[in-house]
This record gives sequence, structure tokens and C-alpha cells, in this order.
Amino acid sequence: MLKITFFLFPFFGFFLGLGLFAQTVADFSLKNVDGNTVSLSSYKDKKAVVVIFTSNHCVYSKKYEDRILAINSEFSGKGVQVILVNSNDPVQSEEDNYTNMQLRAKEKGFSFPYLQDISQSVAKSFGAQRTPEAFILKSSGGTFTVAYKGAIDNNPLMPEKVTSSLLKDALNAVLANTTVAQGTSEASGCNIKWK
Repeated sequence: MLKITFFLFPFFGFFLGLGLFAQTVADFSLKNVDGNTVSLSSYKDKKAVVVIFTSNHCVYSKKYEDRILAINSEFSGKGVQVILVNSNDPVQSEEDNYTNMQLRAKEKGFSFPYLQDISQSVAKSFGAQRTPEAFILKSSGGTFTVAYKGAIDNNPLMPEKVTSSLLKDALNAVLANTTVAQGTSEASGCNIKWK
């Protein structure tokens, strides 16, 4: 059974980056494309967990897949775990059903979890709206707080023209235990297909 809660502390929380309040995400468990269940808590010892809401059908998501693979390659050896989550309603978007998720993960050679959020509870709890939309979670004693949310970089459709690697910059700051200069950004992509 999926259990996730999301807390926003407008008065007692602290600001991250450009005014992002501390957001604490509780544990969740979702089905991976390999048939196993993956829980956020299993990565509590990682320095950071990058949760990216994505989809099979969205042209923006497809354009970012190679960049996500590159980010994983660069940071996985530094204590960072990448997790992809597909929260689209497969009734509205058949391309995002579980079987097609498995095919996509195999085709692209994903070496990280690609999870199906069939109830859409995880996306709603994070406040995710688009695909792709990235969240960096920092663990402290098993408590996960959002250190960054938003875009992966500043050019979704033309990777060769990226001038600001927002997610990578935020990850480097988290790994260096310094303040994330830009804690939020506007994600460009397709709207999540809600039930």
C-alpha cells in the first residue's frame, strides 16, 4: 500500500534557494519496471535522491532521456540516486501504460528505477505538474527534504544550446553542503495526465 505525505511549513519552515519553503516528503513505495517495489526509504543513506516525473509520450520527456542518463552517469558514483516516476493516467495516454514503460526502459537502457505512480498520489504529494519535472531530495537521518524543484536545464528541446544546467548546479551544491543558489525554477514540458 502506498503511503506518502507532504508537509509545507509556511511559518516554521526555512527558505531554500529563491524562497522555496522546506518541504518534507515521507516514504513511498511504487512498482518498478522490473516488477519489484522500490521505496524512497531504501535510499536514506544516499547524499541526494533525484526524483524526476516523466512520461513515455511527451516530446519534452523524450528529449531529456539522454541528459538524464548522463546525469546519472556523472553523479551515481558520488552518492546520488536517480528515480524516474510516471504518474500519467494510462487510460488517457496508452503510451504511458506499464508495459510500454518496461519497453522504454529497456530501449533506453535505464540503470535506475522507472516507477509507475498508478494512483497519482506521489505526483500530487510532490506538487508535480509537468513531465519532466525534477526534485532533489536531501536525506538527513532518513528525513527527506526538497532542496530543488523545477527544470533540468534551460533548453528542453535543444540540448546543444543549454546555457544553464540547473539540476546539475543544484546537485553540486547539495553534495558540497552549500546553499543551492536557485532552489526553484519553472519546468517546461507536458502537463501530467490526471484521472
